[in-house]
Amino acid sequence: MEIGQKVKVYRLRDRVSASISQKLGKVGIIEGYKVTDGNGVGVVVKFDDNTSTWFFEDEIKPA
Repeated sequence: MEIGQKVKVYRLRDRVSASISQKLGKVGIIEGYKVTDGNGVGVVVKFDDNTSTWFFEDEIKPA
């Protein structure tokens, strides 16, 4: 996964808020990375509505 790449959210690993669960199935652009709590690296995704949040790499796939 690279910065600027289009990705689609296809699963959510954990329980999340309603605003994040609405991103399931949406396409966004990778804008950065986030170090998680020791389980790896997360990917920050920005969506068309100008919101952004991070996901684990196994929660997204290339669009």
